[in-house]
Amino acid sequence: MVKRKNRISLIVQEGMLKKMFPDGVTKRFREESLTWTCMVTPSPLSNTYTLKLKYKRNQGVNVYVIAPKPLPLAEGKKSLPHVYSTPEQRLCLYYPNGIEWNAGMLYTKTIIPWACEWLCHYELWVAIGTWYGGGSHHKTEAEKQANKQKETIDDANSNEK
Repeated sequence: MVKRKNRISLIVQEGMLKKMFPDGVTKRFREESLTWTCMVTPSPLSNTYTLKLKYKRNQGVNVYVIAPKPLPLAEGKKSLPHVYSTPEQRLCLYYPNGIEWNAGMLYTKTIIPWACEWLCHYELWVAIGTWYGGGSHHKTEAEKQANKQKETIDDANSNEK
């Protein structure tokens, strides 16, 4: 279990991002929000991707793959694995309950390496069609819609009886 610490100042987060990723673009609005955009190559054999990290106070941190967009899918697949949104390409990197990540941790030691690890698993998934990155399955928008339709049909059928 991760020990919860006080939130690291966005000035410190920004400084570490600039130190570790001098080619990245960082924008900070006081202690309220921070965005970071940078090209990364997760491994020597990987493609290059553009990531965007967005932090907003009391809303946590989100990471998006903004290029290439759309990310190619594995053969026969209709959506990306282990994301919150395929169209947004918003990655699922940690459980949002504060056990794995909290605002007392540096992005450069947690979120960004996790995003690069996700990209390595993604590249393997594209090649072989199986996701080995672990995590929980997130229902796609199509799955959510299908569940709503099924519930509507089930409700209608139960009302007819």
